[in-house]
Amino acid sequence: MTPREKEIIGLVRKEVKPALGCTEPIAVALAASKAVEILIEQCPSCRRGRWRQTTDFMVDVEVSGNILKNGMGVGIPGTGMVGLHIAAALGAVCGKTEYGLEVLHELSGESVKRAKELINKGMIKVSHTETGHKLYVKVTVRAGENHSASASIEDDHDNIVETCFDGHILHSSGKTQEAAVQEHMDTLDYKLTLKEIYDFVQTVEFDGIKFILESRDMNIALSREGLSGDYGLKVGKTISSSQYREVFGNDFMSYAMAMTAAASDARMAGCTLPAMSNSGSGNQGITVTMPVIAYALKYGVSEEQLARALMLSHLSAIHIKGYLGKLSALCGCVIASTGAACGITYLRGGTYQQVCAAVKNMIGNITGMVCDGAKVGCAMKVASGVSSAIQSAVLAMEGICISEHDGIIEKDIEKTIRNLGRIGSVGMQDADSMILDIMVCK
Repeated sequence: MTPREKEIIGLVRKEVKPALGCTEPIAVALAASKAVEILIEQCPSCRRGRWRQTTDFMVDVEVSGNILKNGMGVGIPGTGMVGLHIAAALGAVCGKTEYGLEVLHELSGESVKRAKELINKGMIKVSHTETGHKLYVKVTVRAGENHSASASIEDDHDNIVETCFDGHILHSSGKTQEAAVQEHMDTLDYKLTLKEIYDFVQTVEFDGIKFILESRDMNIALSREGLSGDYGLKVGKTISSSQYREVFGNDFMSYAMAMTAAASDARMAGCTLPAMSNSGSGNQGITVTMPVIAYALKYGVSEEQLARALMLSHLSAIHIKGYLGKLSALCGCVIASTGAACGITYLRGGTYQQVCAAVKNMIGNITGMVCDGAKVGCAMKVASGVSSAIQSAVLAMEGICISEHDGIIEKDIEKTIRNLGRIGSVGMQDADSMILDIMVCK
């Protein structure tokens, strides 16, 4: 394996991770858990006895607007509740940072009960703050009147950038400067192009990318849970129901829409199964993988071809997302379903030019779908994204591509991708603020 191939695989491993629950409230839980761990480590009285099992502490949460927006209405696993208050409380009483975005892995009925007691006693405070970072969380935990600890997260959902005890900044985790730089390289620093991604997927050794099939196993389990249960709006379950066969049909498109939406139904309603995320989002991880997985299941694709298609899908989404940042006013399923369109085109024998056509068809179609927070209704947007992905892939395979004379499409695929990034990261900033204003004033 070449050094460049290793670098690209390193990017995938950095951006494709298991996540239990919506990643915005989970980032809050992670910061709360870290702050409590610092207190236990630094404060002798907190180390003694069962301090963490009490409700004798205050939790102050400060978040950016995008974290607030995406945490207001989404289900928190195993609680039957929504929002950042319960996420912070759970992080404080049972979270373990060693699990990363699965910080609530050891959730139990007893910990949910204690977390609810903290909320009922008014011990959890959540406030909006402006820092210049779209993704920002700071959680401060105060033990009695004597000690406090805090943890701050910026830019990535699991990127803890600062920890403090009693107002003093603590030392770093001990990573070398070189390792820290590598871990927090921005996606654009990798200088990827869609052409390099396509060539990489074609030539890289299968053994080097076999790990990506974990995203198949994890997200299929979530999808099947959504299809068997009554989660959220039951979008996936309704699409797959024989009762509506005359509406949705029994073809590949309805199959892919149902499987993908069902996974989103379950996740956004608080299912306790993890999702394999992409670019910090479980819903994006679901949308980028499940249509490709559905194709493989429907048409008997080999594991190697599926792994290559999933790598293309994941990497295409990561590459495009690099121009928007982790959070924006543009719905993440636009990006993720564009990645899925690439993966489906590849499985249908598509060339690089046809993959480019699929991306252009997607960008010319559903660009502008806004993100109005994480919630059960996201499953409907996911279903729409899957429909567009399949349509775009089929048209691309027929040699049909939106012209560079239309809208924001350029002849050059990288310029087209950058145009999408500019719209989502710069052009829609006012829309982002307006959406948040509407949500908090309801």
